[in-house]
Amino acid sequence: MRFPRLIIMCFFLPMVTLAQTGLISGIITNSESKKPVPRASIFLGNSSVGSATAEDGKYTLSGIRPGQYTLVVTVLGFETYNKTVLVGREPIRLDIQLAQKPLMLREVVISSAADWKKNYEWFKKDFIGVDDNAKSCFVQNPHILNLVYNRTKQTLEANGDEFLVVDNKALGYRVKFLLQEFKSDKISNIIFREGQQLFEDLPGSAGQKKKWHQKREEAYYGSAMHFYRSLSASKLTEEGFTMYMLRRALNPIRPTDDVIRHKIEIFRSQRNADSANYYAGFGNMSKWYKENLNRVPLIEYEVFSRTQQPGIYTVHFLNYLYVTYNKKRDEVYDRDLYRPLNMPNYETTILTLMNPYILFDANGIVIDSPPLYEGAWAKSRLSNLLPVDYVPDLK
Repeated sequence: MRFPRLIIMCFFLPMVTLAQTGLISGIITNSESKKPVPRASIFLGNSSVGSATAEDGKYTLSGIRPGQYTLVVTVLGFETYNKTVLVGREPIRLDIQLAQKPLMLREVVISSAADWKKNYEWFKKDFIGVDDNAKSCFVQNPHILNLVYNRTKQTLEANGDEFLVVDNKALGYRVKFLLQEFKSDKISNIIFREGQQLFEDLPGSAGQKKKWHQKREEAYYGSAMHFYRSLSASKLTEEGFTMYMLRRALNPIRPTDDVIRHKIEIFRSQRNADSANYYAGFGNMSKWYKENLNRVPLIEYEVFSRTQQPGIYTVHFLNYLYVTYNKKRDEVYDRDLYRPLNMPNYETTILTLMNPYILFDANGIVIDSPPLYEGAWAKSRLSNLLPVDYVPDLK
């Protein structure tokens, strides 16, 4: 399977304010009976801050890095609760009432064991990754996933009603996902995932923790989080990033994704395998040609703006943003990633706007209008994912 080069990540993530650490506490009750709800999981989405309610329904989240988060509460038999919270200097008291979930049966797709295993292997590659770190990631409960493969559309969709638990023994995290939606499209080469996740440190010896720390640092430097944090702090060049403007045109030989799908559907319904495979082959062609990189580096103010809301910023640009990180190299050939022949093979990412701008916070997290990534950041999966409150060593 061709490894997709584009990815959209939508995690409802946070912003930062000026403070030290924050605290949230309260009690969780049943909205109908008003009785406490014990053993409910409560956490700040995509962070390392989480807990569970006591028998009396009380909870406390402490040591929170300042910012705006999505507070998530989930427990069997109740609707998942989501609320945006702004953590600052003052403690937050938040009492929550959970609504009981009506009994609804999810449509079950019957597939053979062989088909499920094939779909699961596809899911693992696109969700967890294929790099060295991915080899050290172990899914504890894969069968909570509902996997649906559409042969005509060449898509794989996945979701789950429970936490998908993954032990990342390369970075030393146990990651618990509430996977609301996942879709991998072979024709458009786009991966979309949406959900909330909680990071927990795995137990380990001092030697293991030292290795995990080193791996976390490697995952952070050069990442999208590192880029956005550097941009908001006006330290882009100092941190090793350079931005350029890229122009390119659509490949006139390659039909659109919708045309490819339509042709495949028609020819497969006619049992014309050769013609169906012919159009499926167009999905492996590059979408672009006549690519031209303006070698004059962009200055930060040309693409970066502050908003009226403290700690919230925007990225805006014409055409496509071409970002290189000169402290890491990528010597693996990628036919879909444009590289001038006289340019070093630094790690490179191409950003495509889906909206007029990208909205992000000082934590380095895109909170609205996520772009499409091609290249280095598109290859990054769970195997290199860090919590939003991760703080690297000062260098």
